[in-house]
Amino acid sequence: MRLSGPQVPQIASALLDQRPNPRVATASAFRAADGQPIDRGLALLFPAPHSYTGEHVLELHGHGGPVLVEALIRRALELGARRAQPGEFTQRAYLNGKLDLAQAEAVASLIDAASEQAARAALRSLEGELSGRVRQLHEALADLRARVEAAIDFAEEEIEALTTQALQVRLAAVAAELAALRTAGRQGRLLTEGMQVVITGRPNAGKSTLMNRLAGYEAAIVTEVPGTTRDVLRERIVLDGVPLHLLDTAGLRPGGEPLTDAIEAEGIRRALTAMASADHILFVVDAVCDPEASAYWKERSRLPEGVPVTLIVNKVDAIGGEEAAGRSAADATTLRISARTGQGLPELIAHLRSCAALSGGDTGVVSARARHLEALQQVSAHLEAARLELDRRRHPELVAEELRRAQQALGAIISAEGSEELLGRIFAAFCIGK
Repeated sequence: MRLSGPQVPQIASALLDQRPNPRVATASAFRAADGQPIDRGLALLFPAPHSYTGEHVLELHGHGGPVLVEALIRRALELGARRAQPGEFTQRAYLNGKLDLAQAEAVASLIDAASEQAARAALRSLEGELSGRVRQLHEALADLRARVEAAIDFAEEEIEALTTQALQVRLAAVAAELAALRTAGRQGRLLTEGMQVVITGRPNAGKSTLMNRLAGYEAAIVTEVPGTTRDVLRERIVLDGVPLHLLDTAGLRPGGEPLTDAIEAEGIRRALTAMASADHILFVVDAVCDPEASAYWKERSRLPEGVPVTLIVNKVDAIGGEEAAGRSAADATTLRISARTGQGLPELIAHLRSCAALSGGDTGVVSARARHLEALQQVSAHLEAARLELDRRRHPELVAEELRRAQQALGAIISAEGSEELLGRIFAAFCIGK
């Protein structure tokens, strides 16, 4: 049990046989109001500001068990403590300057890590790698902005360092560093939150069988009856270190084919909605019934733009040899597999890993969340606007303003100054006691 706050020394004196020395594990009884022991264990006292939260912190290590723990909590409440809110210890560490916001979020990412790679990326962010790169970019933007504003104030001066060409070179260098950080952040988000992969295609193409094969168990019902899957089925798995959110969807009917089944129509609507928010789409075709992958070509216009698609030619075990070649897609990677036997599955897994940009390992990847990537996208948009204004050589004031906005968006990654709503949203996702 952990307590944090200004009353910790008084609570420690009332609860323990003796007040422990700072940062020394001390054996003690944990006593009730009448002096009877609730439990016996180790007490650790961390005086402010040298603690996780920056406040006085007391840790009690007992024998565990719900009854003992709850009795100990009730005693602490009697002495003036209150139950912590989700993420409150980490939130206090942030408010007291022990962590910045990106590091605080990395705590949650480390706890939720679904693979060793995700844990390593979260630990790098917790140790300040993401924050350090953000601060370097922030400093570079501040320097660039100062030079632009100096050029405005001293427009008549002949200063080489403030020429448009010099500013363009510096802006390009900042943009390149930002691009590298965005790449590392995108990989980190996939490790932290997982890549959302939607499996789609015609009814009976083998979508649910593929879902079960990747999940490793029968997550979806498989029958010979077309349209068995009516809703979006979701499974979270880890394949070769890559966390995936697999979504099995209702089979797509040809665009002009009328649907008399309202449930199936709703399933298709949900399938299209899932694809719109996917990171990747696996479009499954039946190598036996559709060797030319005509279903893919007919549905291509309905697939969302900007979402990568892999064409999966399934049931190749039923054909074999050269007959299983089928038609490839010029605008999508084509893989030939048998979801029933597992043929081609290692290639598919390697392909998904490559799509997550992790084929070369996770070196340099930092844990990132969707809001970090959104902020970096805003920074990129402001830098591009600044570049265009700089190229026009007409309104340096607008260049300075775009750089100011870029700085502001970048700063939001490591600080939520003045945004209680953002803090509440971030820490509400934590578990109690973290």
